[in-house]
Amino acid sequence: MKATAEQVAEWMLEKVRFAGILYQEEAVNYIRTNFGEQFIYVNENGNTSIDKNVKKFFKKLHSGKVAWDRDGFFWGWT
Repeated sequence: MKATAEQVAEWMLEKVRFAGILYQEEAVNYIRTNFGEQFIYVNENGNTSIDKNVKKFFKKLHSGKVAWDRDGFFWGWT
């Protein structure tokens, strides 16, 4: 069964919900290994990032309860 962007976003939310924090590098590595390369890309700054559709679903799922820390490259429960 092929993973969907929504399933990846659900995994991300569960990680943040239970750990309180999710580092981008950890998320990228897990997503690449467990969901597939199609959910990863290199952004304009040369950083490995998570597919925009995944992030769109993630934002919809957390409804403002998670914040991105640009300096630390992680999401944290607010």
